[in-house]
Amino acid sequence: MEFLWSLIVGGIIGWLAGMIVGRDVPFGIIGNIIAGFIGAWLGSLILGDWGPVVGNFAIIPALIGAIVLVFVLSLIFKSMRKAS
Repeated sequence: MEFLWSLIVGGIIGWLAGMIVGRDVPFGIIGNIIAGFIGAWLGSLILGDWGPVVGNFAIIPALIGAIVLVFVLSLIFKSMRKAS
């Protein structure tokens, strides 16, 4: 049950990051979950584990990390579209 809760929270974090950046995360729901997990990992690496924890995610660093990830991915995909 804890794994399912982590998937849900990771998806919500990825979705929120996409909404804040103003870009859709590629691959829909799966992309949101992946962005949430990678963003949480990046955020905790850079900022540590502080703030409220939900579903094993420190929400504030996870959201900041996911925002950075979605922004960088959107720049990469944008430059790939222009190149082709």
